[in-house]
Amino acid sequence: MSSLHIVSDAPKFFGRRKGRVVRKAKSYLLDVMLPQLRVSRKADFNHDTMFGEPKKEICLEIGFGDGQHLYGQALKNPQNGYIGVEVFKNGVANLMTLISGVKEGVNLPENIDALAYPVNNIRVFDDDVRLLFHEIPDAFFDKIFLLFPDPWPKKRHTERRFVNPDNLKELARVLKKGGLFRVATDHPVYKRHVLRVMHACSDFIWTAKCGNDWKHEPEDWVRTKYQEKAIREGRRPVFFNYKRVR
Repeated sequence: MSSLHIVSDAPKFFGRRKGRVVRKAKSYLLDVMLPQLRVSRKADFNHDTMFGEPKKEICLEIGFGDGQHLYGQALKNPQNGYIGVEVFKNGVANLMTLISGVKEGVNLPENIDALAYPVNNIRVFDDDVRLLFHEIPDAFFDKIFLLFPDPWPKKRHTERRFVNPDNLKELARVLKKGGLFRVATDHPVYKRHVLRVMHACSDFIWTAKCGNDWKHEPEDWVRTKYQEKAIREGRRPVFFNYKRVR
């Protein structure tokens, strides 16, 4: 895969890019393994070659956190291809650990072939997804996941929320007609925000028929540590499924 493409007039990003110090094994994976899985150019987005072979579905996860959901989906669905986007360096490193099994305290392999591991249907963009939109062809994805994004609950930070008209326009463009856009959140402010903004977007329709359709985990769901923490702390996640209709 190609090296990261840097855009000089990049949009301003709000949020963390790095947390605690990345330890030796994970740093090694970022240096050696990540470049083999990274996507960034329009030429990378080819249904037949991106994952070495054609896939039944190609899915995008925006802000994959520590990679648990992305890895779990890829593990359960080898017939599909998954592109994960995450700015947070520590989260990208954790995904590399999940894929490779390389952990701290063991001898690091001299060479790593990222595609030789059992889960080899994941590709990664380790920067702001808005930098990638213009590289993605129309109607490329079958599903898009946005799970527990930063809610930016203060009113003055509303424009920082990912679900907004500009981003929805791009998501509608890159998602196939009839494709799924799933948003999960445990924050009451973001719940109301998603419902309001998505209702105003004519490109999507909410698929829920009753409360059980959005208050309970979807059948294909993969739980994450963040979700488990939210439940322990009394925050009830909801799961909004939207279908692209035009």
